[in-house]
Amino acid sequence: MSVQKIAQMAGVSVATVSRVLNNSDSVKPANRQKVLAAIEESHYQPNLLARQLRTARSSMILVLVSDISNPFCAEVVKGIEAQAEKNGYRILLCNSGADIARSRSSLQLLSGKVVEGIITMNALSRLPELSELIGSAPWVQCAEHDDNGQIACVGIDDDAAAQSVVHYLAGQGRERIALINHDLRYRYARLRQQGYTTQLTEQQLAWQAIVYASELSFSAGRVAMQQLLADTVRPDAVFAVSDTLAAGAMAAIQQAGLRIPQDIAVVGFDGSDLAEMMSPPLTTLAQPSQAIGRRACELLLQKIALPDVPPQYVIMQGELVVRASS
Repeated sequence: MSVQKIAQMAGVSVATVSRVLNNSDSVKPANRQKVLAAIEESHYQPNLLARQLRTARSSMILVLVSDISNPFCAEVVKGIEAQAEKNGYRILLCNSGADIARSRSSLQLLSGKVVEGIITMNALSRLPELSELIGSAPWVQCAEHDDNGQIACVGIDDDAAAQSVVHYLAGQGRERIALINHDLRYRYARLRQQGYTTQLTEQQLAWQAIVYASELSFSAGRVAMQQLLADTVRPDAVFAVSDTLAAGAMAAIQQAGLRIPQDIAVVGFDGSDLAEMMSPPLTTLAQPSQAIGRRACELLLQKIALPDVPPQYVIMQGELVVRASS
């Protein structure tokens, strides 16, 4: 259905239909009602690209994530989308796989004015490259942040969150607490490891063991846990930097004939739905994932409306949710 057909059905000019679609005040109430009735009858859907060309606005946001299969990323995206739609925006989602070439391809949408701003969830080490590609366009980063304060960011205090996990495990009488970490190119991985080692020192626990999972997946968590179990001295507690890694670790522990938490306690990170599905249910440091997404979207829309507003760094609070795995 075209604008011309709508005009014919309503008995008005094409210009009148166009003014109605663009919410112009110059249309007579009677004509506006005719056009709206014709639109409803024909189930007309305006062409978004054509509207973009007329208004020089797309009302679209690009969301660039490193791994959409990561439950944390998926929950953040839900929050972004909800806040965007609440404000009349839609999102375009790109799963970059932390690949700068794929990111570059998606970021061409900025120069083409297809999107008005961008929210990213990429590794800190990629931020300088992304900054060069994004330029002065509105941009907010989730979880990772730039110490120079040039990029708006929303996240939690990963160091303090990790310390709270180790403090809790030590308080449970655990003396050999291991860490399953991920890629140290990510700032969160470095900060959670820093919190882990800091709190071990605070608790006067000399034993430590750190293994690095190849990816944030169930299988990588299982392999990492198998490495820990192969050592001469095994841990009596494991802290994994994601719930998915923790789930893999639990599988490896149970396959080895060990009990959770009697032999080895397990704590994850993120607070995903997966944590409640595990047997036993997983203790986890829950992030306010959707709230992080909503706040990131708020900051981006503010930046779109007010380009000169200085970047903000927003810190939200995580919460340790204790369940049967510890």
